Amino acid sequence: MINQSNAPRTLAVLIDADNCSPSVIEQLLAEINTYGVASVKRAYGDWTQPNLKGWKEVLLTYAIHPIQQFRYTVGKNSSDSAMIIDAMDLLYTGNFAGFCLVSSDSDFTRLASRIREAGLTVYGFGERKTPSALVNACDKFVYTEILCQESRKADEAATCKLDLKNDKELIRLVKNALEAVADEDGWAHLGGVGQQISIQSPSFDARNYGFKKLGELVRAMDIFEIDERTVDERGRKAVYIRHVLKRRPLRPKPLNSRNDGRG
Repeated sequence: MINQSNAPRTLAVLIDADNCSPSVIEQLLAEINTYGVASVKRAYGDWTQPNLKGWKEVLLTYAIHPIQQFRYTVGKNSSDSAMIIDAMDLLYTGNFAGFCLVSSDSDFTRLASRIREAGLTVYGFGERKTPSALVNACDKFVYTEILCQESRKADEAATCKLDLKNDKELIRLVKNALEAVADEDGWAHLGGVGQQISIQSPSFDARNYGFKKLGELVRAMDIFEIDERTVDERGRKAVYIRHVLKRRPLRPKPLNSRNDGRG
């Protein structure tokens, strides 16, 4: 049974090495550490193939257990089947709070759905080319490109901020999430908004827009009223937001020559 105390969430990390670059592993594991403890780390592939040669040092450095799976038939990926079987075995142990599936392959869509049906959290990691079916089958999906990208230059960040007001899909997503959790006055806790956004769009991440946190992104959008509230005696703050409908200034009406008071 999963420990229900305040202990960190126990996660199983399963990596499809054929669909993941070893260069992202350091940043990927750092990201996973924000969700829980990776007590199982396995990578699947045919390690006799030259395309996986770059994995050796990474596997040793990060204590990832390599699972060898020979290719019995040309054009068929046997590693997928091995990874799915192992995932189900681990699921049935009841020792994990969630799974991290690292792949851009849509073949793992049903696996992600099955794990969620069992009440566990599924974190997906893959490239932007990942089919939407797999992305939406996960509770949260992180694109590996944003884990490795360098800090943007100041001018690039400024351009990104200017474009936010024209990003109709982003505005719709945040507004819908806000409305779902807002109180009678239209205010919503930013954390609740973030949770609602993740439900509506598993691939959403403020880093996709050049910002480290949702709060920074919301401020940059410049269409929400921001209110920092003190929530306890220790002075801890909580951020609340409300959509602001900015009205256009009223233009003065032209004087009517027939009733301007001059006859």
